Amino acid sequence: QVQLVESGGGLVQAGGSLRLSCAASGSIFSIATMGWYRQAPGKQRELVASITSGDTANYADSVKGRFTISRDGAKNTVSLQMNSLKPEDTAIYYCNGVVRRSPYAVRDYWGQGTQVTVSS
Repeated sequence: QVQLVESGGGLVQAGGSLRLSCAASGSIFSIATMGWYRQAPGKQRELVASITSGDTANYADSVKGRFTISRDGAKNTVSLQMNSLKPEDTAIYYCNGVVRRSPYAVRDYWGQGTQVTVSS
């Protein structure tokens, strides 16, 4: 089995910063893309940022220039540094990993989610 465990959410004032971290563990052959998604109340889950095994990053337009995603391939971890936070960033943030448990078995895995609340 594979587990993704997030940490680092919380409450912060607008303009502040938070850092989210996610660690993948279990029966892992390799991890392709890792990423962060978020879901605000009444809205669909959306991609915030993703990063490939080659460290190519992709960001939602709404967070470009404010958020930075990074990963440690050796440790199977991914982090999201969030700066200049806005109230509209308030959501539950989910870690995602495209994980191979063998050369022929690949699927998405999700963390349990961590709440980020930005007060105005």
